[in-house]
Amino acid sequence: MKWAWLLLAGTLEAHVISMSSADFKVAGNRATYDLRMPLYEIQHVNTPEKSLFEQLDFKSGGVTGRVVERTCREDKEDNAYRCRAVFEWPAAVEQVDAYCGFHKVTVPNHVHLLHAYREDKSDQVVFDFSNTEQLIRFRPPTAFETWVKAMGSGFARVFSSAASVLFLACLAMAARGRRELAWMTVAFLAGEIAAALIVPLTEWNPAPRFVDAALALTVAYLAVEVLALPNAGQRWVVAAALGGFHGLAIAVYLTGTGYGAAPVLSGVALGDSILVGAAAFLLNRLGRLFTGLAVPAQRVSASLLMVFGLSWFFLALRG
Repeated sequence: MKWAWLLLAGTLEAHVISMSSADFKVAGNRATYDLRMPLYEIQHVNTPEKSLFEQLDFKSGGVTGRVVERTCREDKEDNAYRCRAVFEWPAAVEQVDAYCGFHKVTVPNHVHLLHAYREDKSDQVVFDFSNTEQLIRFRPPTAFETWVKAMGSGFARVFSSAASVLFLACLAMAARGRRELAWMTVAFLAGEIAAALIVPLTEWNPAPRFVDAALALTVAYLAVEVLALPNAGQRWVVAAALGGFHGLAIAVYLTGTGYGAAPVLSGVALGDSILVGAAAFLLNRLGRLFTGLAVPAQRVSASLLMVFGLSWFFLALRG
């Protein structure tokens, strides 16, 4: 009954890397918000100028900022959707309670990076589905605050990414026992962490479309391994190599957010371990309940995952 994981897959977006950024500059009782979002993020969004700003809210002193000016345009040269808005309050701004729910209109794992400035003070906050409200105090966060936020964001990304959920479920399916699952999980984490640490040190900046396509192939390849090579040995080597591709997505995320690698990777490793453990437990329980169907269900699930991964791969190439 290992096809149960496919029910979850249907509710997730295949888009792996989804990020936008903005500058928020305060002067007296006014603030200018400059948004840059890749064009591919808003291709499916109806009236993005309206939809995006419905998911933004900035409060100062408990009062929501009034939009006194707003313009949006497509920047074909930069392949970006750009918006500028001016917010106004009755009194000078000291700190801001910010809300951003872009993940509701783009994709569930969308990340919005906001750089805030007031006079000679600055702050930076990151929004995603697990952190939609942030306090902008125009001071650098403490080391502890930064660590907790970064670790939490790494943990949350595991569960918001279709690539992670599907691949780790497939990893649990591919393991032929607890010992092999443990080795495959450790190898996957090693490959993932190594790529996340090494890639930012190089001049290579992998394009989101390439990473999307690569992660789609990891799901398809592992499914093929289960189907065509059920008795293959050294499967942990495959897990390590495929983990390297997953590390590319984390490397892009680290570069985009500026978070430290250690806390983000700690959160990712914790999330990966919990997800693999949960998948293995669920598959084991289902296998005991439906003993006679275990083998055919595994092959059907692997076949569907292979088709899903290849379809996702070609869609990623097409953009």
